[in-house]
Amino acid sequence: LLSMSQSCRVAILGATGAVGTELLSLLEERNFPLSYLTLLASERSAGKHVTFKGESLPITAVSAEAFEGVDIVLASAGGSTSKAWATAIVEAGAVMIDNSSAFRMDPQVPLVIPEINPEAARHHQGIIANPNCSTILMNMAVWPLHQVSPVQRIVVSTYQSASGAGARAMAELEQQSRDVLEGKPARPEILPYPLAFNLFPHNSALNAEGYCEEEVKMVKETQKIFGAPDIRITATCVRVPVLRAHSEAVNIEFGQPFPVDQARSLIQGAPGVTLVEDWQKNYFPMPLEASGQDNVLVGRIRQDISNPNALDLWLSGDQIRKGAALNAVQIAELLLA
Repeated sequence: LLSMSQSCRVAILGATGAVGTELLSLLEERNFPLSYLTLLASERSAGKHVTFKGESLPITAVSAEAFEGVDIVLASAGGSTSKAWATAIVEAGAVMIDNSSAFRMDPQVPLVIPEINPEAARHHQGIIANPNCSTILMNMAVWPLHQVSPVQRIVVSTYQSASGAGARAMAELEQQSRDVLEGKPARPEILPYPLAFNLFPHNSALNAEGYCEEEVKMVKETQKIFGAPDIRITATCVRVPVLRAHSEAVNIEFGQPFPVDQARSLIQGAPGVTLVEDWQKNYFPMPLEASGQDNVLVGRIRQDISNPNALDLWLSGDQIRKGAALNAVQIAELLLA
């Protein structure tokens, strides 16, 4: 572990993507103790410049030499890139905080949400995995309740924004929306189907049981993070025409009844979440209001009328921030603590 008294040498791998851009903003916003920052991307982005704390910083093509002398690599360039450079990063003596799915289920790699299992970060062997965005957002709401009464089963449906597919998918949704409103066809290029004024099951690969990769991630990652392999979880993930911030409808079953008022109080006091409920106005979390927010917005907590041992809740959270970049920066802060 590094000492917080030291300044840290950081590299961002995938600096030009949606998450990479957000990582840069968060390092500045949170006044992360930097002594050195290098921005890495593919050859096609090399030579571009971005602004950080009023300075123009160049984008450099990734190479093994680029990791020499670096303490922490914030990686958000996709699983294949993370796998390609992991050995070079670790051999250079850096810790890779990886935002891809490449190492999440590796038993030697900690899978960390700082508000839930910060101690796991201390057992890294050079790589720490950042969980899937939908997993992070759900777990932020479920964990405070799980600590009081262990969760038996979770049924979750997600409403996932274009931002989950990256900056180009966000731009595609904007262009499709303009085209449809002008009477033109919506032409999908990044996503498999038109997203403007439409929705469809998550576009990740399906397994033999009919579950897509995103749904399987939510199941297996939650079990690993909670240290509870016996929690029964089923998920249905859906891509919706929202630019940024995912939402989720979550049904949580316990071994006994869980008072709604107690659940509401626990979530209201939990770190990283904000209770948003106005029952008179039918006002609850919305992705529009969650966008740009660090906290996950949670509300509409209610008794499941079909099961005395279950509660329902609704949440919205910024997929790029807490669902990705913020969680990674918080892990880096853990290493410095």
